Amino acid sequence: RNFARCQLMFLGFLFWGSAAALAFGGFFVILMCKNYKYFFQESFLPLPGWLAVVAALVLLPTGVLAVSISAKSSRYQQGALMHLLLILLCLQVSSAVLAQFYSIRMTSELKSTMSHLFYQYNGTYSEAPGNRAVDAVQKMLQCCGVQNYTDWLKSAAASWSLPAEKAHVPRSCCKEKYSDCRGDLRQLEQLFQEGCLRKLEDWLHFATHYLFCCCTVLSVLELLAGASNGILMRHRPFHDLRIL
Repeated sequence: RNFARCQLMFLGFLFWGSAAALAFGGFFVILMCKNYKYFFQESFLPLPGWLAVVAALVLLPTGVLAVSISAKSSRYQQGALMHLLLILLCLQVSSAVLAQFYSIRMTSELKSTMSHLFYQYNGTYSEAPGNRAVDAVQKMLQCCGVQNYTDWLKSAAASWSLPAEKAHVPRSCCKEKYSDCRGDLRQLEQLFQEGCLRKLEDWLHFATHYLFCCCTVLSVLELLAGASNGILMRHRPFHDLRIL
């Protein structure tokens, strides 16, 4: 019984710290979907992130209850803790499963979506949403082209500004320290040369795997908290089961 109390107190403090880690993972997924929304066509992709954020908020009162019960048992607090742990398990399992599902699904669709937007590109100063998305992703990820910078030469849209003898890439491929860069392929040292597809896939995998790991670890900790709370409840059983 004393071990169960100590474990419940430790887990309560751990829940507070874990809430910050889970919220970070949730917001990371949400912001990534917002920043690269033109490349992620699935409208439900931010859902795992929002579920994680809600779970992080629920973790805070759960931690308070766990610490409080470890100091002084209360049948009402014990019942409330069991309810919160059940809610958290549902939220986190759903978030983990959806994160893995969307990661696999988006990886297979990302190449075709990105290739289409890059092919339709028709100039740095165009106001078309697709053009702004291409320029934004190349600046944020410090990349150029889908696979690499040579994709701009293979595309029919590569002639959108200058004659063929002056092969170039969009100015969003330029490194920031070169203020006079115009995307001239004869000055490769001024350009990002890695492709955007691999970098965006890496960010997607990092975000979804981080969220999956957080949810999995926290689910295990919550099962331990439930077991500890159950041990304490056995020593002071409910006579009126309506509290559950």
